[in-house]
Amino acid sequence: MTPPPREWDAGTYDRVAAPMTVRGTELVDALDLRGDETVIDAGCGTGQVTARLLERLPEGHVIALDGSRAMLDRAAERFAGDERVCLMHADLGAPLSVRRTIDAVVSTSTLHWVTDHGALWANLRGVLRRGGVLRAEFGGAGNIAGVLEHVRALGVGHFPWCFATPEDTERGLAAAGFTAVETRLVPRTARLEPGQLVDYLRAVVLGDHVEHLGPEAGEELVHAVAARMPEPEIDYVRLQVSAVAA
Repeated sequence: MTPPPREWDAGTYDRVAAPMTVRGTELVDALDLRGDETVIDAGCGTGQVTARLLERLPEGHVIALDGSRAMLDRAAERFAGDERVCLMHADLGAPLSVRRTIDAVVSTSTLHWVTDHGALWANLRGVLRRGGVLRAEFGGAGNIAGVLEHVRALGVGHFPWCFATPEDTERGLAAAGFTAVETRLVPRTARLEPGQLVDYLRAVVLGDHVEHLGPEAGEELVHAVAARMPEPEIDYVRLQVSAVAA
């Protein structure tokens, strides 16, 4: 069973989110959209990728959902007055309740936080119309392996993610009622700006570890991992998914 989503440091995330925003923008730009659809942004964070999605939907709507209220508060500031956006606090590990017909679900840098992917795919299929599309990018098998090697060397075994293989993901999507499934693993090493490594580890990569260990031990872990890393680079491996609701 997937634990409930944790709260995030939305201010720091908004400041260091460039690697996630770049990947999300690429995914959104590759969508085949007319411009009047209703699309769910599953794991919208502070709304940086949502903003690009809105540019592609001048006559459409976005349901931007996230499990962190702090992220949604920051997104609300970004989209104040834009009636095309509906912000929704939701757990992707539980069934979703939406009142609109959903044409597409997009998700970037989020779905590895849902550890029960069987439930995840069923929940997403449950809100999509027949023929609706799913496009997602998230941590896959081998993601952040170098960072985790340092974490384990420091005696911490906490692992709050599901870094799935393409094969398991294809089987899970088919079982949930998706067709035309395509998956692939793509290495996407992200080099951080000077001075960002500690904040990035604390807010993004090891944020769940900080919550799990507590503030003092968590901060010690973040600094110890940063000190062991030869370069300010995160060795991301992303699982890219495309599927159609049958």
